[in-house]
Amino acid sequence: METALIEKVGQIGLPVKDLDRALRFYKGTLGLTLLFNTDRMAFLEAGELRLMLSLPEKDEFAHSSSVLYFQVKNIKEAYERLSGKEIQFIGEPHMVAKMEQTETWMVFFKDTEGNTHAFMSEEQG
Repeated sequence: METALIEKVGQIGLPVKDLDRALRFYKGTLGLTLLFNTDRMAFLEAGELRLMLSLPEKDEFAHSSSVLYFQVKNIKEAYERLSGKEIQFIGEPHMVAKMEQTETWMVFFKDTEGNTHAFMSEEQG
């Protein structure tokens, strides 16, 4: 049997309109660790995943990204802690699934660049 070619997702790229503003949001508001940056890109660490913020090279790449689901331990605490900061929540934390004793909770938000993302947590119900 052949071994898998792809081991894991190593990096996700997000198009941004204003790199400084996006960096303040992802580093300052969300608390991700900045690895390094250039005048057109910034690389941040989100657990074992690297997030690349970049100014699009061409207009055809200047569109909103896929939804990133950031795992948090306590979604209600994350929501309360970040409400009123540079984050626009879309609704409130809510349960989206329950399997046996595990509840999956989510709350969606927009970043400073118009991308929609979510916080998610799995709690024992």
